[in-house]
Amino acid sequence: MIVRYISKTLLAIAIVFAGWHSAKAQETIKMGALATLEGAFTVLGEEGMRGVEMALEEFGYEAGGKTIELVTGSSDASPDSALRAARKLVEQDGVPILVGPLSGSEGLALKDYAKTHPDVTFINGSSAAQDTTLREPAENFFRFTGDGAQWLAGLGEYAYNEKGYRNLAVLAEDYSFPYTQVFGFLEPFCRLGGKAPADARFWVPIGNNDYSSVIAALPDDVDAIFVALGGADAVKFLTQYGQAGGELPLVGGTITVDQSVLGSKGRIRDQVIGTPSAGPISDTWDNPAWREFQDEYRERFPDGFPSPSLFAHSYYISTKAALLALDEVNGDLSDGGKAYRRALANLEFETPTGKVSLDERRNAVADVFLTEVTVDDAGNLANETVRVIPQVNQTLGLPYEEFLAYGQVSRENPSCE
Repeated sequence: MIVRYISKTLLAIAIVFAGWHSAKAQETIKMGALATLEGAFTVLGEEGMRGVEMALEEFGYEAGGKTIELVTGSSDASPDSALRAARKLVEQDGVPILVGPLSGSEGLALKDYAKTHPDVTFINGSSAAQDTTLREPAENFFRFTGDGAQWLAGLGEYAYNEKGYRNLAVLAEDYSFPYTQVFGFLEPFCRLGGKAPADARFWVPIGNNDYSSVIAALPDDVDAIFVALGGADAVKFLTQYGQAGGELPLVGGTITVDQSVLGSKGRIRDQVIGTPSAGPISDTWDNPAWREFQDEYRERFPDGFPSPSLFAHSYYISTKAALLALDEVNGDLSDGGKAYRRALANLEFETPTGKVSLDERRNAVADVFLTEVTVDDAGNLANETVRVIPQVNQTLGLPYEEFLAYGQVSRENPSCE
């Protein structure tokens, strides 16, 4: 009898504990965050995670009446590593919401992976390859940060009309995001009459350490070099180009002169001052919301950069979108996230850099900043605002079918001979 009584007591305790555990689980929502915490883009991934933390702290790690439990994943910018990390987060950790990835080809891989898990919601981190959303998008993949061609809106015209450049060399990493950036810059530049022929384009792998052969091969009869490198790759090229006595002016891809490069310890100052670029942020933008975001970043991360980078900004916006939509549905994901995804698709909100909304393919419509590298009052390198291009969409103002006629971005598109 005693044994039977103890057994019943233990069973009752187990049932109570299971019920308590179930209730507790229902009050918590796991959110995955995937960034490049390995390889040449490690610094960029660390910045991305800072942005995630800023958004979660702003919401007190709560949304829709639920506690948010952050689960992180790490990649090295390769599609395979991003897929491995995503599979762990989704299939082992059981996250219903995943924010990420960071790099272009990672985003293409996760778009396809998202199609195999329709009950999981994927919200892009900062990955900016064009076809992540432009062609055959996944219905459960959302990008609140735009693509690399959007980010360069106005730069090709500026290089041609204001800088007077007519002939350019191109140096870029050999994968989908730089293809998108080269397209976004060259399409208007070439349409106006500029040239950047195939034999003046140089493509390097991510993690390239030695640029001496590229520097030696750069043509002498060009006005400038359009450089679409990021992270450690950008720092290495700029340092080696300066050491080699390179004097050609530069036009920067968005992350070539982002704070993750300008805030580095490399000796690149003389190479980049005056470099025009464009992107979703401008370090010197005189706007109260941006100034407040900068101040919060500096207070929270005194070991960070002088100003938040594109990656902190992008992951912050993406995480905030995830949390705002959870508020909209009161944290209820019981229908496999369908109502949550409808809320995301209709979401429109103010960010530190202006209003963002989504198009019918769930890609951002947002402001873009044309900038030039300068030295700020504290002696730090910064991107100074030249002008703001308002509410740029993914097709750069063209009808969708007309824009598709340009073809997929690649090494050769546009030809620009």
